[in-house]
Amino acid sequence: METPPREQMGSYITGTPMPTQDEKTMGLIAHMGTILANFVGLGFAVPLVLMLTKGKESSFVREHSVESLNFQITLFIAGLVGVATSCIGIGLVLLPIVGIVALVFGIIGGLKANEGQLYKYPFAIRLVK
Repeated sequence: METPPREQMGSYITGTPMPTQDEKTMGLIAHMGTILANFVGLGFAVPLVLMLTKGKESSFVREHSVESLNFQITLFIAGLVGVATSCIGIGLVLLPIVGIVALVFGIIGGLKANEGQLYKYPFAIRLVK
C-alpha cells in the first residue's frame, strides 16, 4: 500500500479531496472569529452563522464550525459557573482561566484549519452534531 504524501497525512477526511483555500479560510474564521466575538459575548455567533451558511456547501467548513460551536457552548457554561462561584472566590480564578483557554485553543484550531486539518478541542461538550 502506498503512503500518501506528507501534505495529505493528517488531512481532514481520508478519501476526500483536500479543502480549497476558501474552505481553509472559513475554517480559520470559525475558530479565530470567536476570539473577537467573545469580547461582546457572542462567541457562538460566528461558528453558528458559518455552520448554517457555508456548512451546507462544504463538509470541511461544517466540521470546523460544529467543533468551534461546541467549544463555545462549553466555554459559556464554564463562564456561567465562574460567575456563579465568584462570590466565594472560585470564579475569580476560573474566569481568567476560561478566557486564556478560549484564546489559546481558538488560535490552535484556526491554525489547524488553515493547514487543512481537522482540530478537535481537548475538552468540549459535543451537543451539536
